[in-house]
Amino acid sequence: MRAGTSEQNQFDGPRQIHYFDYVQYTEQRRRMDVSGRGVERVLDMIEWFAASPEGASLSEIAAALAMPKSSALLMLQSLTERGYIHRLGSGEYQLLRLPGEISPDGRNYGALIALVSPYLADAVQQTGETGFVAVLEGPSIRYLNKVLPKREILYDRDIGPTRPAHKVASGVVLLAAGSDAEIEAYAVSASLSEAERSKLLNAVESARKSGFYVNPMGIVEGAAGAAAPIMGANGKAIAALNISGPQVRFVKNSDRISEVVRETAVTISEELARRSRRLSKGR
Repeated sequence: MRAGTSEQNQFDGPRQIHYFDYVQYTEQRRRMDVSGRGVERVLDMIEWFAASPEGASLSEIAAALAMPKSSALLMLQSLTERGYIHRLGSGEYQLLRLPGEISPDGRNYGALIALVSPYLADAVQQTGETGFVAVLEGPSIRYLNKVLPKREILYDRDIGPTRPAHKVASGVVLLAAGSDAEIEAYAVSASLSEAERSKLLNAVESARKSGFYVNPMGIVEGAAGAAAPIMGANGKAIAALNISGPQVRFVKNSDRISEVVRETAVTISEELARRSRRLSKGR
């Protein structure tokens, strides 16, 4: 927790801080043509895939777009890394998603943040507490962004470091969205004690029953939070929406905050499903 500065008090609305992953490109990609014509060719390829969802080989793609195989391969590799297409076992390439569409695993974080941010800002406005969007990366929770409320006393934390999933509300709801076998595997990999495992199972049961989870005593001393899962178009949890605040104030308003968290996560999930249907119809 910290007191807001005078500069913050003058800020007209919630402040957003984003986390971005930076991709390392090879020397060959750095030499790739990024002129206007190069961008056009990438768009040509995406549009061609949208009209050819069954997949095609490198030779077929290069021939259809009248470009050298070497150039086509570089574009295919880049689009594959970005999650727009994937390579089948047969060696053919197939469309996964179009620009602006959230990937099934939610890993295209830029698009996810852009879609979720206005909903998160609204939840922060309603609750007066700090908001986060988090994703599960292996056994850890990574926070993608945060929105700070416009008030003097607030909860803040560095979103750079990851957190063990079982220790934070966002992690609990994302683990709860998985299978019992996955939860047991997590408990083993995280070397949880019997007491920690039992506590996690109780938390998972609560999250599954209510659709959200309240952590009255966060990993940061004096903080508390609530989280709910954001479901992708395929019905799987891809992220968590979290609202956290100073413990005493949060616990006093936990029922109202939890409902805002749950309703906001459901609204985002519904928007993801609508967007997926709309983009699919446009292909």
